[in-house]
Amino acid sequence: MLQIFACLTALAFVAQPAMAQSILRDAETEALLQDMAAPLVVAAGLEPGNVDIVLVNDPSINAFVAGGQIVYLHSGLINAADTANEVQGVIAHELGHITGGHIIRSSEGIGAATNISILSLLIGVAAAAAGAGEAAMGAIMAGQRAALGKFLAFSRVQESSADAAGAEYLSKAGISGRGSLSFFRKLQNQEFRYARSQSDEATFTRTHPLSGDRIARLREAYIVDPAWEAPDDPVLEARFARIKAKLYGYLAEPARVMRAYPNSRQDVPARYARAYAFHKDAQVQRALDEAEGLIASDPGNPYFLELKGQILLESGRPDEALPPLRRATELTANHPLIASIFGHALIATEDQGNFEEAERVLRTAVGKDRRNPFAWYQLGVVYAARGDMPRARLASAEQQVMTRQYALAMRSAQVAENGLTEGTADWLRAQDIRMQATAELERLQDRR
Repeated sequence: MLQIFACLTALAFVAQPAMAQSILRDAETEALLQDMAAPLVVAAGLEPGNVDIVLVNDPSINAFVAGGQIVYLHSGLINAADTANEVQGVIAHELGHITGGHIIRSSEGIGAATNISILSLLIGVAAAAAGAGEAAMGAIMAGQRAALGKFLAFSRVQESSADAAGAEYLSKAGISGRGSLSFFRKLQNQEFRYARSQSDEATFTRTHPLSGDRIARLREAYIVDPAWEAPDDPVLEARFARIKAKLYGYLAEPARVMRAYPNSRQDVPARYARAYAFHKDAQVQRALDEAEGLIASDPGNPYFLELKGQILLESGRPDEALPPLRRATELTANHPLIASIFGHALIATEDQGNFEEAERVLRTAVGKDRRNPFAWYQLGVVYAARGDMPRARLASAEQQVMTRQYALAMRSAQVAENGLTEGTADWLRAQDIRMQATAELERLQDRR
């Protein structure tokens, strides 16, 4: 089930501050996005296991890369896309930014623009000192416009490069560019709707080439490609329809969800969306009815079982949540996100007999995904319940450093370090966290 961890138009900037927004984590969604990206990652000459696709909780139609081999997709982009093929076109484009080194090279454009701005400001100050106020303002404005033009031109070159690379990766992967063109038409329609100028003069103030120009160039490449007529993958498309509905049901207001997925629809995506909407609206039985309908259609689907278990857990019925969550955990080979929810349910029963299993499940979860603050928090609860306070504080430190609570992480790690046997793996980890948190606090202090 979806979880949120706090942390212009589509593809609006090469880099944006991802951690200023919320990251949506869901086992089913992450599996789909990785499967959609895998052939494109290989086509780009990258290792599939080294590229992550991260979902950002933001309603705008956007995608970006911000350092490392991570592609960020906004939830609004998933909602706007009609097919998995459209999203694959976006992912291919973003991989083009990664292989082109555009995040690293963006500093070149920024650096050049800054130099022009500084130079123009110095000229402006000199003119002002000479009493020529209007001349000073003109010099400053001309310099700022020159700086903007240079940086945006640099950005447009990167975007065109990423477009070409994305088309190449789609071709190598045998994936049609139809979705890519379709998505660019959506962007173009959005530009028309917001009355954004399509003139050559307007191009000066844009980070991206005009959508119409991009469509024309890409169409020339796509229609002669052997993959142009390749059919969409029906399995991926069915999975995408489920994920899109799931995401909408989780994020949108229940009334809007019901309008988009009325009771007259009994297909899987509609049931998925309504289950989340009913749960969000505290209509527990109706949410459970939808979950049961999903399970009846596919009894071995772990994500349907996970949904039922979390509805029960969050409705104050943890004992009833255990069977579906345990089964979901088994079916996914202890997927860390699902296992962490199962561990939480075991703890929530307040039955000490369940705590040993909870510890085992949660240790497996953090072993597979150390960057899971929710699992670390729950593991800390288990340690504290059995009186192992050094490991409880170590688990707290793991969770706190990931959520940027550096002062708390430093103190928790210090307490854990003092209580653990020197030289053990846990003692060394506490020392690492303490030093990491201390370094981050010093870095933040230096920036002030």
